[in-house]
Amino acid sequence: MTSIDTTREAVGRVAVVTGGSRGIGRAVSHRLSADGLAIVVNYVGDTAAAEETVAALTAAGGKAIAVRADVADEKAVAALFDQAEAAFGGVDVVVNAAGRLALAPIADLDLNVLDQLHRTNVRGAFVVAQQAARRLRAGGSFVSFSTSVVGTQFPDYGAYAASKGAIEAMTLILARELRGRDITVNTVAPGPTATELFLEGKTEEQIDTLAKTPPLERLGTPEDIADVVAFLTSAEGHWINGQILRANGGMV
Repeated sequence: MTSIDTTREAVGRVAVVTGGSRGIGRAVSHRLSADGLAIVVNYVGDTAAAEETVAALTAAGGKAIAVRADVADEKAVAALFDQAEAAFGGVDVVVNAAGRLALAPIADLDLNVLDQLHRTNVRGAFVVAQQAARRLRAGGSFVSFSTSVVGTQFPDYGAYAASKGAIEAMTLILARELRGRDITVNTVAPGPTATELFLEGKTEEQIDTLAKTPPLERLGTPEDIADVVAFLTSAEGHWINGQILRANGGMV
């Protein structure tokens, strides 16, 4: 694993990463920790994965804690930020990587599944954005996650793309609402990325077809996406604000 960076920029910076123990969120936790940030690994159900992530970060010389919270529960998310501030003194970066995926034709989707999806992906994103807007220190960054399917519009992704479209709609609005605070707000929209969530339920043929769709002819990796987040939350990326960045190897 990359050694911990102790540059002046990184010292004392703190990141809250929701969904930070699995998939892209875990890769983000590792990447930001490698850049010297203290990491608050948020999770909702898999305690073992969260503890494993924290153990890996601390073994590499980083600082990290795990905090359980449902992102759609405003009291739990407020408590998450309270614990971040109590442990590390404040919050400089918030990455909302928590999310759900449900695939079905619009005509067939169970509306209870739709409600659960939107509870996490829309309400949860809004709740985390509220706390980020209230708690981030000057010079900070908020990064949300959308999906490139908002642009590609593949069948069966209607509910998921709709939930992520809501996040894209909030991005520039929140950036403008934080005028004068020196805080950036951006959204990363990955293309097909080799995570457990993406691979689950797909055939080898489906995966191979999706891998060949970008001009770069491969699936993205969680680390590819984590590198984008690291840039957006760095001093070098601080002029980028209110943007949707489609990190997808050249898809539409």
